[in-house]
Amino acid sequence: MQRELRIGDVASRTGRSIHTIRWYEAQGLIPGVTRDRGGRRIYSEHHVGWLDLMERLRCTGMSVKQMREYTVLAKQGAATLKERHALLTGHQRRVQENIRRWSEALALIEAKVEFYEEWIAKGERPTVAPHRRVKAGSASLPAGRP
Repeated sequence: MQRELRIGDVASRTGRSIHTIRWYEAQGLIPGVTRDRGGRRIYSEHHVGWLDLMERLRCTGMSVKQMREYTVLAKQGAATLKERHALLTGHQRRVQENIRRWSEALALIEAKVEFYEEWIAKGERPTVAPHRRVKAGSASLPAGRP
C-alpha cells in the first residue's frame, strides 16, 4: 500500500507551491487525486512523479491543452499508447528544434561577451565583430577561436 501524502508533503517533495499544485489539479493535469472524509486531498508517489512530468512538459513549451490531452489519454490506459507516443514524439521534435535554435543564439551571445572582454582587456575595439566569430547556422565558433 502506498503512503498517503498531503498537499504540503507534495509541495515539499517537489519544490512547488501549494498554489501551483492546486492549479495543476484544477487544470485536470493530476489524475486520480482523492479526498479524505474531511475533504483534504490525498496524493501518492505516483502524483509526485506525474507532477514532475507535467512541470517538465510545461517548461519545454507544451501547451496546457496538449498536457490535458495527454492526461486524458493516460487515464484511458494501454489502449492509448500509440496516441501518447505520437503526442510526446511531436513535442520531442519541437523541443529538439528549440534547443538547436537556442544553442545558435547562445553561441552568438558568447561571442559578443568574448568581444567585450577583449575590448575591455586591450582598451581598443577588436577588429572582428561578434557576428563574424560565429558560423552561420552553427552553434560552434570558427576554428582557431576559443
